[in-house]
Amino acid sequence: MTLAVQKPNRILSIDIMRGLTLFLMLFVNDLFEPGVPEWLIHTKANFDGMGLADWVFPGFLFMVGISIPYAIQSRRKKGQSKAQIFGHIVMRTLSLLLIGVLMLNSERLNSELSGISQSLWAILMYVSVFLIWNKYPNNERLNKFFIGLKILGILGLLALAFVFKAGETGNVSWFEIGWWGILGLIGWGYLVAATIGLFIGERLVITILLWFFFVILNILSSLGLLNFLDFINPILGVIINGNVPSIVLAGLVVSLIFKQRSLSPMKKGGFVLLLALFSLAVGFFLRKWFIISKLNGTPSWAMICNGISMFIFVLLYFVVDIKGRVKWATVFKVAGQNSLTTYLAPYVIYYLIWGMGLPLFFYKQDTSQLLAVGGSIIWTLAMVGFAALLSKIKIRLKL
Repeated sequence: MTLAVQKPNRILSIDIMRGLTLFLMLFVNDLFEPGVPEWLIHTKANFDGMGLADWVFPGFLFMVGISIPYAIQSRRKKGQSKAQIFGHIVMRTLSLLLIGVLMLNSERLNSELSGISQSLWAILMYVSVFLIWNKYPNNERLNKFFIGLKILGILGLLALAFVFKAGETGNVSWFEIGWWGILGLIGWGYLVAATIGLFIGERLVITILLWFFFVILNILSSLGLLNFLDFINPILGVIINGNVPSIVLAGLVVSLIFKQRSLSPMKKGGFVLLLALFSLAVGFFLRKWFIISKLNGTPSWAMICNGISMFIFVLLYFVVDIKGRVKWATVFKVAGQNSLTTYLAPYVIYYLIWGMGLPLFFYKQDTSQLLAVGGSIIWTLAMVGFAALLSKIKIRLKL
């Protein structure tokens, strides 16, 4: 049975590929590196190459870009003005940056200086995040209670920030921005692409030129030619580097191709396949000067990852939206529709297990690769199920 692919509001493969990348993010994050094949884990910073883990995050960034035009379209249908939508973009970005920095610093906390264990601090932090950004149901009778929960979450974060101390006696430090954390990187990339998507609209050629602009920024930054901007790098470094924005913008370009009403579904897929080949060609061409390295954020790595993401998305579009074969992807669809909840909820479980000293991670060993990989797959499936359960009881993050 063939689905109606021309429904403008929903392409099922968007949720499924977002869920696939999220599923793989949870999987590779859980892997015990000494006990699994090297092709599954991150490649060392100065080594020319990439494994599965090196594609997963840019794959998710790519899907952030693809989702942007549909999110903007949805808000416009609700009657929101450009100013209102831009305000939402800014607030969503700030939320992602804040949560990203909190996650980054949770690993830096000195328990002795702070007077609280790292596990307890992290659990309370994640609970506060859920209290603040949960999508509460519309219920006039309970609205004041929900507002109270949000206020409790805000007070919780303020209290946790007050007691937070890192470093050591004689050299105590507070929060640091660092590399902003995963959610922070997503936030900066989203800010750039969503702003372009809002004010440029569906003008494909201009969006492609802006994509190339950030690819060039990434090249110049990798060559050290933007070092004169180091004074603003602590804040705007992710944008100036160009790497993350260029990946999100690649997704935005693909999304705009799929929104071209004059093209048939097959032609849309064909154009994106050509763009995938182009991205791969550019990536391997740039490899002459820049190694393929996720940790160094090289332009060769970004373009190769874009090419891979485009191929996978077109394949999923053909299977899911054209052929109508969806049932096999149920677990990915669930994860994709609850992405932030699915990503953050496992951390609460991690810290509970670590804090209580439970021996549940016995599969993290280097004797049996089958046990190590299989254990992480089971863990990931369990965490996706956990997030789905939370969603059913109205616990679902929405920024």
